[in-house]
Amino acid sequence: MVEFEVPEVDYTRYSNRQLVAIPLAVLALALLVLAAWFAMTGSPVALGVDFTGGSEITVETTLSQDEVRQSFDESVVSVQGVQNGDGASGAQQYVVTFDQSANITQITNTGEANGDMTVLRSGSTSPVFGAENQRLAVVGLGVAFVGMSLLAFALFRSFVPSIAIVISAFSDIVIPVAIMNLVGIKLSLGTVAALLMLIGYSVDSDILLNNHVLRRSGGFYESTYRAMQTGVTMTLTSIAAMAVMAVTATFFGIDLMASIGLVLVLGLTADLMNTYMLNVTLLRWYKYEGVKR
Repeated sequence: MVEFEVPEVDYTRYSNRQLVAIPLAVLALALLVLAAWFAMTGSPVALGVDFTGGSEITVETTLSQDEVRQSFDESVVSVQGVQNGDGASGAQQYVVTFDQSANITQITNTGEANGDMTVLRSGSTSPVFGAENQRLAVVGLGVAFVGMSLLAFALFRSFVPSIAIVISAFSDIVIPVAIMNLVGIKLSLGTVAALLMLIGYSVDSDILLNNHVLRRSGGFYESTYRAMQTGVTMTLTSIAAMAVMAVTATFFGIDLMASIGLVLVLGLTADLMNTYMLNVTLLRWYKYEGVKR
């Protein structure tokens, strides 16, 4: 069995400003991307069909799933097999979904012009989350962050350790969302679930670090290293698992799972940076300077 050993970082070589500069710079850049996206599109993140609605057609064909996807010039969101068609011909029925910008008439004409494909039905799809539900989702996210802040304060009874957990969780969400915009991943029910999972991962790793530093015996750097042995191993294992899932899903053409895996890899990588650079810096300042004031 391969044993992974977490290297011990010599934090004494770096000042608080040096450690905090990188995560704050990355967070600022991510916020700039979201602000620019909001200015251009009216939304800080590209919304998928779950939020905007779209168009879809049902086709019967002997073509493979990938061949169906490549038959259309418009951006295909998903191709899902629904049932077998004529058993004698070996045809398969697929529901092909397009985003809101697609022209349903042009899509239908393209499908009908393909001699290997029969269009059975076409139409538009309503958003799973309408405007009211989107507003409720934003309120719910705000309530979750407030609840997380209160829980952190209840656990550690001090402002700095609590705010460190909140800032790290906020950054762990903002950074992957900004990268989603840059690489063309749209917000869907699956990616929302991935972002909510990141909040759990982030709070878990930050509470682990804070608990070792503030509540267990030993010096600051000794306690930090003990927390890293568990936290880094846990996070790297999760990153490896999510990377395998993303690659495998991409290979088999399961776009939703590939997007979820990529978002989790990005968020967990950001969590490593935020926990062991940003959070460690705030805890060190609190331990050696803030408490004395």
